Amino acid sequence: MSKKPSKLWIIIPCYNEENVLPITSELFLNELKDLIGKKKITDDSRILFVNDGSKDKTWQIISDLAKSDPHYIGISQSRNRGHQNAVLAGLMEAKDKADITISIDCDGQDDITAMEAMVDEYHNGNEVVYGVRNKRKTDTFFKRFTAESFYKLLNSMGAEVVFNHADYRLISARVLKEFAEFKEVNLFLRGLIPLVGFKSTSVYYERHERMAGESHYPLSKMLGLAFDGITSLSVRPIQMITMFGCFVAVMSFIGILWAIIAVILGQTVQGWASMTCIICFFSGIQLVSLGIIGNYIGKIYMEVKHRPRYIISERTWEKNDE
Repeated sequence: MSKKPSKLWIIIPCYNEENVLPITSELFLNELKDLIGKKKITDDSRILFVNDGSKDKTWQIISDLAKSDPHYIGISQSRNRGHQNAVLAGLMEAKDKADITISIDCDGQDDITAMEAMVDEYHNGNEVVYGVRNKRKTDTFFKRFTAESFYKLLNSMGAEVVFNHADYRLISARVLKEFAEFKEVNLFLRGLIPLVGFKSTSVYYERHERMAGESHYPLSKMLGLAFDGITSLSVRPIQMITMFGCFVAVMSFIGILWAIIAVILGQTVQGWASMTCIICFFSGIQLVSLGIIGNYIGKIYMEVKHRPRYIISERTWEKNDE
């Protein structure tokens, strides 16, 4: 692949980031200008902030940044639609305007300087470059355990994800144009991008503490993301229900034979405890199974509606043109 400078758009989803955005925006700009100075990217590269329906002053800050330097641009969604949809909105905005995109969170935890290695890997012929954490020193034991279990669970359930990779990645315009054909409403980008294919590699970095503000991904959201990832990318839970159902059917048939033999031999003993336990157990299994199946049906319901995955209400460059 040619090593001539590429046009880069950095995609940064933002939700209620008024505390951290003034700090990290300067860091992003410094990295962008450093890459421009090294002639690895062109001067018309941009930093695209995606306001995900923030309720604080995030959009005002983005608008002010866009006025202060032409490398800053921003789009605002009409309402909050979630992190994955915000990243998608930025990627789709950039796919016809940039040679490469790098998506990264706003909080400064991901090593911004790893972008240079990502761009180098792109120039070496890789169309997708995953940013992967090599250490979790800043995490508590509980956070580290739950995060690693999260990736192991996803892979065990058939969702193809890169271990310790979130949404810090470089994607070429070629891949984005193919990815645009994926029309899922239920988005799990870290599982969908590998499905597109193309040559890929990983860049390893050390993650830092959040620079300001509070995390928007507590344990409850992490668990919800894992469940969405599994049910959006894999039917293995339904297959497990089917296998378990077959196992229970076999055990039930054996139980029936045992009961008939016990009656013939006159060894039956009347009692309610064992019967109650069995009824409660199978009732619980049935409810859990129906819940999982219902979740899949709910996702099908949302998919067939074909609702837009994001709606952009404002663009900073349109405001500046007025």
